[in-house]
Amino acid sequence: MKRPGLAARACAVALPLVLAACSLGDSLSPTARAPSPTGVSRDALVGSWGIASFHTDKDRKRTEAQAKAQCSQPYKIVRGPNDGVMMHVADDAKLYELRLKAGPDGRTYVGFESPAGDPQDRELLSITPNVLTMRFVDPDAHRRYGTFVFVRCS
Repeated sequence: MKRPGLAARACAVALPLVLAACSLGDSLSPTARAPSPTGVSRDALVGSWGIASFHTDKDRKRTEAQAKAQCSQPYKIVRGPNDGVMMHVADDAKLYELRLKAGPDGRTYVGFESPAGDPQDRELLSITPNVLTMRFVDPDAHRRYGTFVFVRCS
């Protein structure tokens, strides 16, 4: 009777491990989709917006007026091809598809397919039908860009 060779024994050990890993699916993926927030839809972000930013809360009202004045050259947020929205990220002129994400702390974020609160995300601080307020999660980007006010253009 022939004894199985080393390759056959290695396959006998490795095959169950490979199959077990396959059955885990996306649970091991570092880019697993973060849950969508309740109460906020991507349609709330879609539209034409005037944008301005502030660094201190006392400047917020003035900044909203400045954002409204930017409606002559609005920033357009459109639907992305995969249930997200097309927006820019910090320090990049290219448009990317970003998603709304619910953080475990109840906060809402906009960003890439990654866990909510990723440094490249924006935190959605407030939302009404006509005004969005967001800030970058990354402290350096937030320091440079401040808190964004988006005012819907009519």
